[in-house]
Amino acid sequence: MRKKLVITIDGPAGAGKSTVSKILANKLDYVYLDTGALYRALAYKALKLKIEFEDPFALKSLCSDTEVILKNIGGQMKVYVDGEDVEEKIRTEEVGLAASKISAFAVVREKLLELQRKAGGQGGIVAEGRDMGSVVFTNADYKFYLDATFEERTKRRHKELLLKGKPSEYKSIQKDMMERDKQDKEREIAPLKAPEGGIKIDSDNLSIEEVVEKIISNISVGSP
Repeated sequence: MRKKLVITIDGPAGAGKSTVSKILANKLDYVYLDTGALYRALAYKALKLKIEFEDPFALKSLCSDTEVILKNIGGQMKVYVDGEDVEEKIRTEEVGLAASKISAFAVVREKLLELQRKAGGQGGIVAEGRDMGSVVFTNADYKFYLDATFEERTKRRHKELLLKGKPSEYKSIQKDMMERDKQDKEREIAPLKAPEGGIKIDSDNLSIEEVVEKIISNISVGSP
């Protein structure tokens, strides 16, 4: 590939976006941008300060009083909040659900939009999230939408947490997943959807490597 591309991978929670995006970025020697981490970072601070998620004025103050920056560390953009590396602290189900709630507010999305676009300004990036191809990088070179059934996504998230040694109850994961799906798909601002012109991949019966290879084969065909 002669130029550094912008590749977006969107999809619902538990579809395998993060794992696929990391592997893809590594294979292409690109930077991996986990945009969901930015929303999780703000949600983490909101939870810490006990801010009401339905209060737009409180969220506006949170956004204006919080410094969120991205640092490229080993090819991965890591997020810092007020100078603190929050990478491990934002990976809980509680923070994930809170991030889905605050992402429905324009003031939150506006704060993070410029940060995301700046990160992808030079290309050579695999950006993963909920609205990468539909809103943030509408002119991306390649757009993908990774999906899986609700049951499969719930199983994957449950297994992921157990492998990390974290407590996980299947029914609780199922409930949280259902709530996040509803919030992500029904919000007024930038709802979760397959981006126009994007390539949809159903990962139900595919391994992670098979999904990555499928993406690479689509990128190779007609690449600049």
